[in-house]
Amino acid sequence: MTDPRPTPPAVDVRTGPLPPDVAAAVRDLAADAARADGVPPLSEQPLLWLAAGVEGVVHLLAGPATAPVGYAQVDLRDPALATAEVVVAPGARRRGTGTALLDAALDAARARGADGVSVWAHGALPPARALAASRGLPQVRELWQMALDPLVVPPVPDLPPGVTVRAFEPGRDEDAWVAVNARAFAAHPEQGRLTRADLADREAEPWFDPAGLLLAEEDGRLLGFGWTKVPDATEGEVYALGVDPDAQGRRLGPALTARMLAHLADRGVPRVVLYTEGDNAPAIRVYRAVGFERSAVDAVFRLA
Repeated sequence: MTDPRPTPPAVDVRTGPLPPDVAAAVRDLAADAARADGVPPLSEQPLLWLAAGVEGVVHLLAGPATAPVGYAQVDLRDPALATAEVVVAPGARRRGTGTALLDAALDAARARGADGVSVWAHGALPPARALAASRGLPQVRELWQMALDPLVVPPVPDLPPGVTVRAFEPGRDEDAWVAVNARAFAAHPEQGRLTRADLADREAEPWFDPAGLLLAEEDGRLLGFGWTKVPDATEGEVYALGVDPDAQGRRLGPALTARMLAHLADRGVPRVVLYTEGDNAPAIRVYRAVGFERSAVDAVFRLA
């Protein structure tokens, strides 16, 4: 009797930058999955790292390299904070591809001394939840997408005495931004680890607009920032909002939020989204106060 279960594809493990044709194939795979699911399966950082050759980042390719049916990226820069993102082609699901990629991700993590890996499920879609349930993976984190639809600009509050807001200046403000971002997001496993090189990658993206990165300063010292993103004409994003811990309590968050929304309104976008941790009650209060409501959820499952 033959085994009716399909044989999972072999998984090719790679480090360093992917060749341009392979990186393009992974982007095409992610785009196909996004069209089928309505949710991009890979976040911005893994896509930037496809050709970047970052030390500690591992690429897992299921099937032919230039026509993969599955892909996973494992961030092992700090094995204690190992994370992975996974995508499987819509036509190759329920064939063991996802399981093979999870197994390979766990093997890669353990090879670097990690005791497990946190796996993102963007949109927390039923197939991802089913795969997690089949492996007995607990959910350990939740990221909310919140939307302001339609965009309505709230009253713009005055800044605290002595504080000014100006636009980011490339070539001048990078080091100060990286330092404040690290302090503001010290407990955040992704945002707080952004480096000067990561910032440079974003400055090189077509969507980057220095006028949309607002810096709050006092006597020349950076206190906080509000960063907007407009990837297309249909939607803007409150990309990041960070305040130095030493400047907390001065209402810079609401002041920057209102100014970001005013900037996005000037860009003509009808709708604005943002992402925040599901357990970040203070941030959620700020966003709900100006009309944002939860619109989608990403989940993180622990694979060990």
